[in-house]
Amino acid sequence: MLALGQLYFILGVGFVLFVFLVVALGIRVIPNNRVGIVEKRWSERGSVKQGLIALAGEAGFQPAVLRGGVHYLNPFQYRVHRVPLVTIPQGKIGYLFARDGEPLGPTQTLANNALADDYQDAAAFLKNGGQRGPQRKILREGTYAINLAQFVIITETQLHYLPLSGDELASFQQMAQTIAARQGFAPVVIKGADDLLGVVTVHDGPSLAQGQIIAPVMGDDPNQPSTYHNKFQDPERFLAGGGLRGRQLQVLVEGTYYINRLFATVEMIPKTVVEVGTVGVVVSYTGESGSDISGSAYKHGELVRKGERGVWNEPLLPGKYAFNLYAGKVILVPTTNFILKWNRAQSGSHKFDENLSEVSLITRDAFEPSLPLSVVVHIDYRKAPLVIQRFGDIKRLVEQTLDPMVAAYFKNIAQRRTIIELLQERAEIQNSAALEMKEKFERYNLELEEVLIGTPASGQDGHSIEQILAQLRSRQIAEEQVETYARQEKAAVKERELREAEARAKQQTRITESELGITVETNEGRAAYQRSLQQADQIRALAQAEADKIRVYAEAQAEKEARIGVAQAIATEEQVRAYGGPKFQLTQQVMKDFAKAIADAKVDVVPRVVVGGHGGSNGAGGNGGSPNLLEGLLTLMLSDRLAGGGLAASLGASRPQALELRKAIETGLKKDASNID
Repeated sequence: MLALGQLYFILGVGFVLFVFLVVALGIRVIPNNRVGIVEKRWSERGSVKQGLIALAGEAGFQPAVLRGGVHYLNPFQYRVHRVPLVTIPQGKIGYLFARDGEPLGPTQTLANNALADDYQDAAAFLKNGGQRGPQRKILREGTYAINLAQFVIITETQLHYLPLSGDELASFQQMAQTIAARQGFAPVVIKGADDLLGVVTVHDGPSLAQGQIIAPVMGDDPNQPSTYHNKFQDPERFLAGGGLRGRQLQVLVEGTYYINRLFATVEMIPKTVVEVGTVGVVVSYTGESGSDISGSAYKHGELVRKGERGVWNEPLLPGKYAFNLYAGKVILVPTTNFILKWNRAQSGSHKFDENLSEVSLITRDAFEPSLPLSVVVHIDYRKAPLVIQRFGDIKRLVEQTLDPMVAAYFKNIAQRRTIIELLQERAEIQNSAALEMKEKFERYNLELEEVLIGTPASGQDGHSIEQILAQLRSRQIAEEQVETYARQEKAAVKERELREAEARAKQQTRITESELGITVETNEGRAAYQRSLQQADQIRALAQAEADKIRVYAEAQAEKEARIGVAQAIATEEQVRAYGGPKFQLTQQVMKDFAKAIADAKVDVVPRVVVGGHGGSNGAGGNGGSPNLLEGLLTLMLSDRLAGGGLAASLGASRPQALELRKAIETGLKKDASNID
């Protein structure tokens, strides 16, 4: 048996070892990268009656955590769970799930964090009414010392939690997958180069009223900080400002947004781009019901002001717009001229006419061609809302209104013309169609710019049309040949003129000299002509002066001779009286003249040869003879007639007759002289 001292020694050593063991088991060393979650095994206050966290010292998980260092806890009463600190990487988001707290309301999706928003103080969270379940608030970048018995932290790479039961892991993993599917571990980043905008759908808060399909803009005024949620990044302020559950009218534009994807999801849609040459007519699905401002004359629908439900009276002008396409529709209407083609093989750039085909015609001469058409249309940007309100869109307008109207018009045109007239009168038909259809287009708030008619294509009787076209081509070729020949003729004339011009150019020096010579001679001729005119005038003046001189001289001479004649007459009369009277003077004068004529004619008074005849001695009755000049003269002078009436009476009473008698005597004397010769 052991001595009593040995027994005490053994008991003392055992007690020391027990105390040492107890002390050793109660010491907890917490590294700085971890926290200790305290679990109380028993307590004089009993166990937790409700929830998970013991706020009053009951047995259970304690709200406070042990930070880095050495801690002593009764190993028989407390258990410490060492867990790592929660770290949220840069540019990432962490989500919280509270295991304990007030239950969620029947309309809640996420826990309210209006007052309970300190996740590192579990006691304060629970005392301030913190709710269990997924939280509205998120964890941004940083490291957090969180009680993982109270909160489960879900990050992109792992789950931070203290396992309590085996079946909760699947629930947390499902939650992580939902967040990942919504790309919720990263912020919403919208780049300007992408021309995108974010449409937000809120999954918490009051529901939309009956009839509403999209939530109005709430809490977007920075001047009201209590409700300004800064683009859904603060869910509590969004709900405080009256935000509603559902798709939001407010959109996200370029920027970075840290949004709880369990609270709101974001869908990327393209911006509405209204290109130059178009306007956007807005058909709004939300807003207050406005009053019609289209006027009483417009009976095809209502137009409302901007922001009201319906077709806005003001279109969107060219530019980019962050327009929520879930809240309305923007119909692009071209304001530049666009072409509608009635042609199966072609369509305009806007594709409004992709279902149009050629117009089937029946002409007056029973041909059935198909006519391709092109119509140029313009829409006034101010009238674009009226067009959309009336027809819904441009394509519907084209197919349901313009197509039958244009087809009917040209069918009527074709029925009044033959196929040849349809081909040859294309320009006239185009002009008349443009004028007549303009008014019809204006009824639909459209402006018709031009109508273009193509070549009729073959229908069922295409072979006949081809024959007609061949005949027209032949006719045109003949006309072109005529024109060609005429032009060739004209070209030949021009060529000849060219050759003449070239020859003229070669002889230009000589031509110039000759032309200059002609010019000199012309000028000299003109000078000579002028000199001759001057000389003629001078001669005419001299002749006139000479004539005047002669006339004056003749008049003076005549007057002189008249006076001399008078004087001679008086003298003669006195001589006659002195020398025997008028008969004697006349005979004397005749004899003087006769003697002078014989002398001038050189006539022999007595013949040189005398040929005898059968007559008497004086020769009066000789054979073939004639009395000589002297004999005749003597006979005349001695006749009784001269004696009875005188020579003047026998020769006549006038002086001209006496002169004629004198010439006759002279002629007779010359004849006799020639006979004598």
